[in-house]
Amino acid sequence: MQVIGICRFSYPGIGGFQVKHDSIDARRAYLYAQHRMEERFRIFETITLPPLRAQSDQNFTFLVVTGNDLPTQYRDRLKALLEDIPQAIVFERAAGKHRKVMQDAINSVRTSHTDPNLQFRMDDDDAVACTYVERLREAALDSRTILAKHRHIAIDFNQGFIVGLGPRGIAATPTKTPYTTAALALMFQPDVPQSVMNFAHAKVAHNMPTVTFSGEDMLLRSYNNYNDSRQRPSIRPVILTPLDATGEAHFKSVYNIDSDHVRRVFSGS
Repeated sequence: MQVIGICRFSYPGIGGFQVKHDSIDARRAYLYAQHRMEERFRIFETITLPPLRAQSDQNFTFLVVTGNDLPTQYRDRLKALLEDIPQAIVFERAAGKHRKVMQDAINSVRTSHTDPNLQFRMDDDDAVACTYVERLREAALDSRTILAKHRHIAIDFNQGFIVGLGPRGIAATPTKTPYTTAALALMFQPDVPQSVMNFAHAKVAHNMPTVTFSGEDMLLRSYNNYNDSRQRPSIRPVILTPLDATGEAHFKSVYNIDSDHVRRVFSGS
C-alpha cells in the first residue's frame, strides 16, 4: 500500500491559508521574506527532516510542494537539505488554486490505481515519530474492512507534543488534540482522485469515518512566529517547558531530534 506524505514549503497558493493577503504578490512577499524563510529553514532542518530520515519503514514518498518562483537561494538550500532523503520529491508549481495544485501533486506520484493509498500532510514546521509510517501502514491494514464500505477514512494518531525551538533548545508541552495535521492520514479507495488536502483536517470527522490511536507519541506541532493557525487575536497562548535531559533523550529516541543540533542551528536567531 503506497504511503504519500505531502508538505507545503512556502507555496504561494490561492487559498489554503488563514492569513489573508490582498494579492498573490502580497502573499509571495510575506512567504519569501528573509526573516520568515530563515525561521522556516531552521525548523525544517531540525525537527521535520530528522525523523523522516530515520523512519522504521522506509517505503514512502515525501512530496515537497513549493512555488516555481521560489528565490534561487532558497530553492538550492531546500534541495540540499533533501538530498540525502531518497523518498523526497520536490514539486514546483506556479501560484494556483491550493487544493487543485495539491491534488495534482499527489496524483502525479501515485503508482497504483488498484490498491488503496495512504496520504498524510505536514506543514514545514511539524514532525512525525520515526515509527509513523510503520504504524500507519499497520493501522491501515487493520482498517481495510471499514474502507470497503466508504470512499475514504481518516486514521488519526493524536498524541505528541507542541514544541518551541530556540538557542536554548526545545521547550514542549504534551498534546492529545484529535486530528492534528502532522500524524493524521487519509486512506482512499483506488478510484478516488481527491487528496488529503481536499479536506480541512479539523473537520474530517464530518466527512468520513475516523479511527484514532493514542498512547504512543507520534507527532510534533511547532509553535513559532509564523504559524498560520495562530495569527488570530483570540488564540490562547500555550505554556511550553524546556526539556530536561530525560526529555531530550526521549525526543532523540522517538523523533531522532538532537537538542544540541537545535541549539546550534538557532544560536544566531
